[in-house]
Amino acid sequence: MFVHGLGGTAATWGGVVAALADRYTTAAIDLLGHGQSPVPDDPALYTRDAALADIDDVLATIDGPAVLVGHSLGGYLSLAHAATRPGAAAAIVVLNTGPGFRDPEKREGWNERSRRNAHRFGVPLQATNLNLQEDSVVMERLAEMDVPTLVLAGALDREEYTVSGQYLERKMPHARLEVIEGGEHNMQESHAAEVAAAIDRFVQSTMAL
Repeated sequence: MFVHGLGGTAATWGGVVAALADRYTTAAIDLLGHGQSPVPDDPALYTRDAALADIDDVLATIDGPAVLVGHSLGGYLSLAHAATRPGAAAAIVVLNTGPGFRDPEKREGWNERSRRNAHRFGVPLQATNLNLQEDSVVMERLAEMDVPTLVLAGALDREEYTVSGQYLERKMPHARLEVIEGGEHNMQESHAAEVAAAIDRFVQSTMAL
């Protein structure tokens, strides 16, 4: 199941899905305020926990073990899902993402930057609230998250994502970092074949355990 980043849609996964569809059942979600999802006016409806509940609804339609794949914000949501719902997904894959912030000042700095740049994300302003972080639940639970995890970082994306990937690899019991050469932030689009191949290798090795 694929979860896009802020300002994206389910369509961002088109190339990856096409490369995997002959071997796997695939599903992709449009987060609230994105793509074909509703766009309510109330900013309070755009929360992490509401997004996780929407992910739950889609996972409930999938037979067999599910792999949650998220890009950027979608990657953070995938980590948050694993942190708050142990065992719900058989494995997760995150692309160019991080676990959030333990330090409240750094977290508020992130939130302030998100608010300041909300007009740049290409979605209604209220939908950008999905990018705000209210706590450090992911950071606090990384060491307990024993779900097999593939962390993909683009070699040409901002260095912070490779650094975050290295952190996840160190802190999570079963996380592995793989760098996609030539990949930038939206490498699920520009390097769909490479991303799909990495996911396939990971899933095959994980399900064989």
